[in-house]
Order: sequence, then C-alpha cells, then structure tokens
Amino acid sequence: MNPQTFDYSEQDGVATIRLNRPERLNALTFDSYRELTDTFAALRTRDTVRAVVLTGTGRAFCSGGDVKDIIGRLFGVSDAELLAFTRMTCDLVENIHTLEKPVIAALNGTTCGAGAVMAIAADIRIASETAKIGFIFTQVGLCGADMGAAWLLPRIVGTGHATELLLRGNFVSAARAAEIGLYNHVVPADQLAKRAQELATELAAGPSMGIAMTKRFLRKEANLPFREAMQQEGWIQAECMKHPDYRESYESFVEKREKDFVQNWPGHGKAAVKGEA
Repeated sequence: MNPQTFDYSEQDGVATIRLNRPERLNALTFDSYRELTDTFAALRTRDTVRAVVLTGTGRAFCSGGDVKDIIGRLFGVSDAELLAFTRMTCDLVENIHTLEKPVIAALNGTTCGAGAVMAIAADIRIASETAKIGFIFTQVGLCGADMGAAWLLPRIVGTGHATELLLRGNFVSAARAAEIGLYNHVVPADQLAKRAQELATELAAGPSMGIAMTKRFLRKEANLPFREAMQQEGWIQAECMKHPDYRESYESFVEKREKDFVQNWPGHGKAAVKGEA
C-alpha cells in the first residue's frame, strides 16, 4: 500500500485515503483513477484495516477528472481506449461501494463530477459546512448516469431528488444536501477530520461480520422480492449467530465488561501502521 498519487495512512484499524492535489482541487488523473481503483480492491483482504476514511486536502474534496490531464486527452483516443477508461471509472466506484468494510467520505469542500459519485459510493458522508456538491455531468454535455450515479443516488435521496440533481447538474449547498438526506452529518470545517476519525474508529471497533453482512445485504435486497429477502435474512442471521462476535456480545454482557470485537478480527495483534504505509 504505497500509492504515488494520493496520501495513505493507517491507524487503529482505520485507513485514511487523502486526495492531495489542492492546487487542482484534487482533480483525478489517469494514474490516480487506477491507483484508487486498485487500492480499494486491495483493502478487501487487508487485515489491518477495518474501516476507511476518504477525504481531500484544501478547498475541495474532489473536482472530478482533471480538465487537462484527462478530458483534453480523451478527445484523441480510440473508441476502445475511451470505453476502457469509462469502465475503469465504474470499477473504482464499484470497489468503493462493494468493500465490505465501512467507508466514510469526509467532504472537506467542493465535491463534483467523479468526486460526487465517489462520495455517494461511500456508506456515510460527513461534510464541512462549505462542502457544496454537484453531479455536473449534463452541464458538460454528458449523461447524468455516470460511474453509477443513476443507480446509487436514487437509493440515497429518492428518485425525485436524484432526477433533479442529475438532470440539472447544478451545485447544492451543504444545508440542502443534508436536508434531502445526501449528507449524513454537516459539521464546522475545523471539526470534520476529528468527527470522521471518531466515527471510523467506532465502526472499526464493531463486529466485523455483522457490519460486512449488513453492507452486503443492503445491496442485495434492493432488488429482491420481499419473501425472498425474508428468507435471505433468516439465513444470514443464523450464520452470524455462529460467529465469535455474537458470543463475545453475550459474554461481555454477562461479565459486565466492554465488548471486544477486535480480538476476533483476522488482523488482531498486528501493529497498526502510522503515517505513510
């Protein structure tokens, strides 16, 4: 885990991915797209990580694809190369969304285009009061159904709000985003990093299988008939009852002590990595 295009660190079971091109509003390049895609894939099996914070540096979380480094260069590529790029962008969002560890997007400022879709691919969005967000694809002549936006956004804010956001492609304020359920929390800018880390640490200390299966079944049941969903939930809950976390919850209650789910995590006992990893 040694990316070259963004900052990566681990501490107390939490991986922090920080986009760090503040002079370009953390715009993505071909290389950062690839490294982010590969990093989220690698996090599936990284035992030292139990939760992830995705954030940016400076005035923006992420302003999408870099106008010069990506958009301008795409005009000169073949159809096959163009499709390979758009598919890679979808792979990034899929890897974020399907990671069976909690992902928190800490939105420190302007969030648009690919940045907005990465944000909604996360499980929880904590935003600074200055973090306006825009799904600006139609404003640049593209389809609003980009990188999974048309699948993810209606499931967060409902079809009505999602339709307006994707058709108009305009920015909305942090207050409006919170009002329609797009942001889970809005905090003062100087409290964002602390609040995101607190929440990530809380989730990292939680029951790994229960959290992973909750994420999996939130996705899975979205397209299941009710009766089949009930059958699936009956099965997975029985499986969770066999996991050591369930016994730990019971024993800690009986013994009147704090729960310790981390002891059952595969990476338990490995030293946390601080700073660059």
